[in-house]
Amino acid sequence: MKKVGFFRSIHVKFVIIYVLLILVAMQIIGVYFVRQLEETLRTNFQSSLKERVNLLAYNIVEEMEKERTPEDPTLEEDIKKILRDFDAGDISEVRVIENRSLKILGTSDQNNQGVVGQRTTELRIKQSMVLEEDQSAIKIDPQTRHRIWVLSTPIKSGKKVIGSIDLVAKIENVFEQMKTINGIFATGTGIALSITAVLGILLAQTITRPIADMKKQALAMAKGNFSRKVKVYGHDEIGTLAITFNHLTKKLQEAQAMTEGERRKLSSVLSYMTDGVIATDRKGRVILINEPAAEMLNVSRETVLSQPIVSLLSLEDTNSFEDLLEEKDSLILDYSTKAEHYILRANFSVIQKETGFVNGLICVLHDITEQEKIDAERREFVANVSHELRTPLTTMRSYLEALADGAWQDEEIAPNFLEVTRTETERMIRLVNDLLQLSKMDSTDYKLTIEWVNFVDFYDRIIDRFEMSKEQNVTFKRKLPKQAIFVEIDEDKMTQVLYNIISNALKYSPEGGQVTFSVKENNDQITISVSDQGVGIPKENIGKIFDRFYRVDKARARKLGGTGLGLAIAKEMVNAHGGSIWATSEEGKGTKISFSLPYERSEEDEWS
Repeated sequence: MKKVGFFRSIHVKFVIIYVLLILVAMQIIGVYFVRQLEETLRTNFQSSLKERVNLLAYNIVEEMEKERTPEDPTLEEDIKKILRDFDAGDISEVRVIENRSLKILGTSDQNNQGVVGQRTTELRIKQSMVLEEDQSAIKIDPQTRHRIWVLSTPIKSGKKVIGSIDLVAKIENVFEQMKTINGIFATGTGIALSITAVLGILLAQTITRPIADMKKQALAMAKGNFSRKVKVYGHDEIGTLAITFNHLTKKLQEAQAMTEGERRKLSSVLSYMTDGVIATDRKGRVILINEPAAEMLNVSRETVLSQPIVSLLSLEDTNSFEDLLEEKDSLILDYSTKAEHYILRANFSVIQKETGFVNGLICVLHDITEQEKIDAERREFVANVSHELRTPLTTMRSYLEALADGAWQDEEIAPNFLEVTRTETERMIRLVNDLLQLSKMDSTDYKLTIEWVNFVDFYDRIIDRFEMSKEQNVTFKRKLPKQAIFVEIDEDKMTQVLYNIISNALKYSPEGGQVTFSVKENNDQITISVSDQGVGIPKENIGKIFDRFYRVDKARARKLGGTGLGLAIAKEMVNAHGGSIWATSEEGKGTKISFSLPYERSEEDEWS
């Protein structure tokens, strides 16, 4: 069990939450207080200046409407005198602008008297006179980078606007005051949070100590230790929880002992079962699968858990989970491919409570591939034997009936009928002998009489026997090594293998054709081949020529007297020797039958 990280500890979380609550509360209060204070300071600053501007506007209106004589000072001089008295520490500059010509009549800045008499271009001033209302804004002074407050107030005489007062004030002092207040507030918040954190730690310990004890008990229970008890610190809710936890520990100990016993029984049953078992929950998701089932479905036990069973069994297109719950018969799951057959039978059983509530489903899998294969081969074998026996028996019956009807008295027909009957009888005898041979090889007590044989000489003698007895015009070509190759074989059985292969090669060789015999020596085996120049075998049929009763050209095979079991017998015998047999062919160019035998390379002096 991993240790709890520092920030995952409930003690730390409790303190952090406690501090955060205080911090959030103080921040909300602080933000509201600062914003309101800032708004109040700024409003008071602007209101005081606005009152002074209104008083200035009253004095300017009197000067602008005053009757003047040539001896009196000019309007500009009177306004300059008024503005000189208006100067204050928070005011940077005050200008008076005439309405009609937008001419600046005066400014309070003694260093900027050159602007008097010039036209103003400030849009703010024009808007105040046109809209007849104040226009104000807080801006940044491009020279000092301090905040300033600009105000344009229309000068009215009655209802007529006769000019405007443009004020530039230093409002940076207000924000400096707010900065100082914010610093004081932040310091206070820090002190309060420190005290809160200490108090939070002390308070959290009273709550987290019993919880920590219960955590230790839970960890011990997870490891199987149910003997430890939680200490009860009080009779509050946490104390009641500790008492309940101790009671739960006792109940879990009893339940765990019972569950463990049942689990061992179930595990033992599943482990020794040869059939595959899959269990699901009520939604059809896999919750258990034993090793045989995982091997049958070629899946990993870890990856299929929580996977829907219909998806695991590839039944999405045909069945739903509800269909499986109602399934009474077995389902055949065919996973066969072109390369191999693979068939499973699935039986389903519903896990159901007494109330009828469905808890899940049990699926038992049986591998019936071999059974299906044996049944198919048995059906095919019976059909082939019946067909092979029926043909000669039908022929014999027809000819015997003809002889019984009087054909035996015809000196020309009777011998031919008897010859056909004899030929068909010999064919049935060969068929029965081949079937007996296959039956012996299929039996469990089939044994080989093994001895060391020089295979080159042995193969050469068999070829000589065929070369002397062949009737068609076919040439033999031998590619045999000169040195002796000794292998362990049953000479009689291997003679039959070569007889069947060479007989086939001669049957299907054309007049003037050639049959080639070869032996190649490899590291741990020898390869024996017999190739002809016959019609060949289609590519899709090559893999079937070693099956029982299989013929590529059935009409020609029966005409030549074949039973369709020669290569099947050869395959069984070669396999019994620990070798393998195969064929290669090209249509129109011939067929090559090859088989291998185990071979141990020996020193020459061992056979001296």
